[in-house]
Amino acid sequence: MMRIESGYIFLKELRFRAFHGVMPQECMVGAEYLVSIRIGYNLTKAVQTDEVGDTLNYAEVYALVKKEMEQSSALLEHVAGRIGKVLFDYDPKIQSVDLWLTKVNPPMGADSTGAGVELHLINDKTDR
Repeated sequence: MMRIESGYIFLKELRFRAFHGVMPQECMVGAEYLVSIRIGYNLTKAVQTDEVGDTLNYAEVYALVKKEMEQSSALLEHVAGRIGKVLFDYDPKIQSVDLWLTKVNPPMGADSTGAGVELHLINDKTDR
């Protein structure tokens, strides 16, 4: 016998061209962004059944993230919060969302691979 202590679905370094930023030029020209997500989810049933209906569908999660990335915002914090909310709304059984949103080569005068935000969100409505 085994017991799953915790389970996660993840999508790593999804690439988007998007138009987020405070500066007008950022919203007109756009930039490259990376989004990584780790979703806490009870995978016990999927491990046993091998049925996609017992887990999260990666393609559907990607489509939700893509839709939010297409909506321009001044702050990456706002975009990340919207992504978290839409995921919790999509499936109330999602327990947590760890999200990294990185703006590649941000316009801040530094030699950097990226800057961004990291959120750890807990679904208060999930029965654990």
